[in-house]
Amino acid sequence: MRRDEVYNITGARESAQTERQARTRRYLISMAIRTVCFIAAILVSGWLTWVLFAAAIILPYISVVVANTVVRPISPLGMPPIILKDTTELPAGHPDRT
Repeated sequence: MRRDEVYNITGARESAQTERQARTRRYLISMAIRTVCFIAAILVSGWLTWVLFAAAIILPYISVVVANTVVRPISPLGMPPIILKDTTELPAGHPDRT
């Protein structure tokens, strides 16, 4: 019995659908927290009411910014991949240079 090898391509990006699902999930969790803040603000009293209302007002902005953030893969060295131009050129006047 021959088993096919599975290759792990670490530098490959996630599919657009997987990335979109993850961003949607983060946004829905943030909006659920916002809903809890609104409900809790109604049920409590004192300064905590204003803190919860403020959180419920600010949270949509933060949620949209976080949900629209696209995660880019990092190279194994921790730096973005750089494609360097091959700088080897023939000198001017060389017969093979066109």
